[in-house]
Amino acid sequence: MRSSRRPPRALWVAGLVACALASIPLVYLVARVAGAGAEQIAVALSRPRVPELIGTSLLLSASVTVATVAIGVPSAFLLARAALPARGLWAALAALPLAVPSYLAAYGWLAAVPGMQGFWAAWFVLTSVCLPYVTLPTAAALRLSTTGFDDLARTLGRGPVSAFFSGTWPQIAPAVSAGALLAFLYTLSDFGGVALFRLPVLTTAVHQAFGASFDRDYALILSGVLVLIALAVVLAEQLLRRRSPARAPHGPRAAPLRLGAALPAALVLLAVPSLLSAVVPTAILVGRALDAAALRSFDASEFAEALAGTLAFAAAGAVIAIVLALPIGALAARYRGRRVRIVETAAVIPLGLPGIVIGLSLVAFSLTVVPWWYQTALVLAFAYGVMFLPKAVGGVRSSIGLVPPALEDVSRTLGRTGLQTWWQVTARLARPGILAAALLVAVTAMKELPATLLLRPTGTDTLATELWSRTDVAAYGAAAPYALALLVVATIPAFLLSRHRDPEDV
Repeated sequence: MRSSRRPPRALWVAGLVACALASIPLVYLVARVAGAGAEQIAVALSRPRVPELIGTSLLLSASVTVATVAIGVPSAFLLARAALPARGLWAALAALPLAVPSYLAAYGWLAAVPGMQGFWAAWFVLTSVCLPYVTLPTAAALRLSTTGFDDLARTLGRGPVSAFFSGTWPQIAPAVSAGALLAFLYTLSDFGGVALFRLPVLTTAVHQAFGASFDRDYALILSGVLVLIALAVVLAEQLLRRRSPARAPHGPRAAPLRLGAALPAALVLLAVPSLLSAVVPTAILVGRALDAAALRSFDASEFAEALAGTLAFAAAGAVIAIVLALPIGALAARYRGRRVRIVETAAVIPLGLPGIVIGLSLVAFSLTVVPWWYQTALVLAFAYGVMFLPKAVGGVRSSIGLVPPALEDVSRTLGRTGLQTWWQVTARLARPGILAAALLVAVTAMKELPATLLLRPTGTDTLATELWSRTDVAAYGAAAPYALALLVVATIPAFLLSRHRDPEDV
């Protein structure tokens, strides 16, 4: 629950510094668009295709978001509260789509069904790969939630569903909202999946305009439209969250739910998204990899270097994202006011920026401000940290919001300082959600492509760049080992999440 008290000065300073760093790509974009002039902006926006591109982008993002919430929330409920056999396996399957870039899933399905094209093909693939954004944070919130208000509602005569929405839903609504926002912004900024299905949206138009080097201002103006859409959605999500403030856990935890005859249907619900997004495309690619020519082209040392680079860059990006997200998430979870909303909004906007815009902005920034930074591992890790900061902020904010403020007050009355209270009480209780946020950032960073192609140090490759270089020339078999490596890495967050401990155990 948020407080009307003023945030500590140190927290404000840390939050503002984090926002300033996260705003570098946005500042670059605004400066470039402003430099284009009002007349050129008006001409660009008056092109006949622009309304169609905006409408298709909005419709696709909204439909994917609705589908991920409709499927992700029931899946999260099953993972968190149902008595499932081999629970770790289902948790791993729920996280598996995180490792699948949209372009990989699209390639796999196109190899199986060459006629797949257009809106519904893109909706199908993006929904399947975006489901973990809703399922994982919602499951984490459900594990921390209690059923005290549910039980009270049941004693007043409400049914189980009504009692759930009266008691549990207010506790998990911020996590669901944060996940839905991530799914919307991911779809809005996606390029690979929609490009392969030949669906014209804003991101494909941005990439086409950047490819035509004589018209980069048009690309930047369209990127500005993307940012404005993302900003509007973020503000709407904040408004919705303020109207439904998080309710601190109260009462007992739910006992595991015995599904009985409904267990097979529940397992199908948990398994199908992973089958559609990961297993089927990968199985098709593996089949191609068994071709003798593909096996001869496999270079083990090149594969090992790409795997090591992927893990190192993603881990560094996750650390940077969490460091930036901690003050912003603490401000958003504990305090209210216009300045807090501005800070939170500024931190979420980068997810709406196309990766190529973030890459170009950091190239320009490093060349003009910090030349020693250019083409180093640090600038790529920083790009990951900024690009996926919204994922970290959502997880940190939700997990801190579920820590009862009364526990912090008690800690202070016992003589602990604010920093000691933060470390010994808040951070320890919120640790599962913060860890989940870090893992989410790391896994997402592993498959990032446009910014990686621009910012990676010379001679360095990742699994994503190696995968793209092979699928770009339709070398499906040669791409299979890199696709499999991404899938194997994806099981790490699911395994760690399955080791979640309740706050009382800390």
